Amino acid sequence: MWRGGSCETHHTRGGTAKEGAIPANPIPAAEIEVDDDLVRGLLRDRAPHLAGLRLARQGDGWDNVIYRLGDDLVVRLPRRGVVADALAHEQRWLPVVAGRLPLPVPVPLLAGRPGPRFPWPWSICPWFPGRSALETPPDDDGATGALLGAFVAALHRDAAPPDAPVSPFRGGPLADRAPAVDERVTRMAAELDEVAVRAAWAEALAAPRREPPVPWIHGDLHLANLIVDGGRLVAVIDWIDLCAGDPATDLAAAWGVFGPRGRVEFAAAVGPVDEATWTRARGWALYFGVTYLAEAADRPAFRRLGARVVAEVLRDRELPGA
Repeated sequence: MWRGGSCETHHTRGGTAKEGAIPANPIPAAEIEVDDDLVRGLLRDRAPHLAGLRLARQGDGWDNVIYRLGDDLVVRLPRRGVVADALAHEQRWLPVVAGRLPLPVPVPLLAGRPGPRFPWPWSICPWFPGRSALETPPDDDGATGALLGAFVAALHRDAAPPDAPVSPFRGGPLADRAPAVDERVTRMAAELDEVAVRAAWAEALAAPRREPPVPWIHGDLHLANLIVDGGRLVAVIDWIDLCAGDPATDLAAAWGVFGPRGRVEFAAAVGPVDEATWTRARGWALYFGVTYLAEAADRPAFRRLGARVVAEVLRDRELPGA
């Protein structure tokens, strides 16, 4: 299992699908062909001491190509220019944030810069043993909720600095997501309780907006970005969406990752959160769930995740910590 960022949830960056039947929606075509020779050349240029290590392509996500390098490293390269700035932000800011976090994160060990061989930033990061929680759920939902809750509390502890990046896709007003939610709920009406989903979404939209200052957020806390080894959560990966934003975006994990017991432990570990933030978090969870369901026809595991997230939101109308 490769590590360091597929970003399947970034399909909205490649354009929405046509209305009607569920789209095939394959991974967007790479704008630059990344192959073994290119990666070897980059390593020879920037990290010659690593260039002789075993190199194995691990997979292509929506935004990145991942190569395993030796036993303990990965090379992560953008496939599309749209992600280049975000990867540069990750290289700049993840080392700043990582020291406060109670779980390992893939801090770049080498930040590759654009050059003649490759026009975008690229990174060498640590490899974390284990598999994603989407493939292998942790053994104890409650213990995982407590651990991820403590992680989120540490990440959200302080306001992000004034020069922190912001994202057009994560951490902003829920109203910015409304057109996408409306289109996807309409398209997927046969597979959803449309009335209930729209009612829950309207409730979230009505919650007061988060005003500055805002903290750092991960922006994409779903099961595929949580690494499990030996039945325990051991790392949080894919920080391409790291930005200053509404913490409700990350608190959506209460429904996106957990069942009822894990949700209670997660909320308790996060600590005091006002009702408006939890209400927006339910909205973010609905947004993610509907998006996985509508836009991941070629990713069955994500479609199943989408259906589960929507069901969790509709089944549990109580706000965590209330």
